[in-house]
Amino acid sequence: MAPIAVGDVIPDGTLAYFDEQDQLQQASVHSLAAGKKVIIFGVPGAFTPTCSVKHVPGFIEKAGELKSKGIDEILLVSGQRKLSNSGGGGVLAKEIIEATRVNEVNDPFVMKAWAKTYPDNKDVKFLADGSATYTHALGLELDLSEKGLGTRSRRFALLVDDLKVKVANVEAGGEFTVSSADDILKAI
Repeated sequence: MAPIAVGDVIPDGTLAYFDEQDQLQQASVHSLAAGKKVIIFGVPGAFTPTCSVKHVPGFIEKAGELKSKGIDEILLVSGQRKLSNSGGGGVLAKEIIEATRVNEVNDPFVMKAWAKTYPDNKDVKFLADGSATYTHALGLELDLSEKGLGTRSRRFALLVDDLKVKVANVEAGGEFTVSSADDILKAI
């Protein structure tokens, strides 16, 4: 599948999150972005070093500036497709690791916990793409199975105006060179 590109209409899909009342919600991407100017940015995984220290904090810190330039919503999407279980037995630690590896790592509970590590965040909505189906629809999957990490999202940042992609900054591999908040600010 070709990656999402400038001029494309973003696909619809359902993402999950916890609202301010701590209730699990599901929302269609189109309901979050229709008639609005939004940034959708994706990361390979919650709590991973580059995502946690650089990518997400950049959008939180620059949210006011982005909103002053007409951005209505800043949406963070993270998902991972399941790895297959190797089926081996073994010590308890191995079983815990295997059980964790077959679950969807970036589910709404993980995203909620990750969001709590940014207590000053008021503007970035943390959305779970638990099985990476939306990531797949965007054509932005990154297969890290050889490293035991499954299929994840590429790191990316999209500027979307009323569902149409105006800017598509997509990283190669696990790099962080074109998808920062500063890169999006330059493009607005």
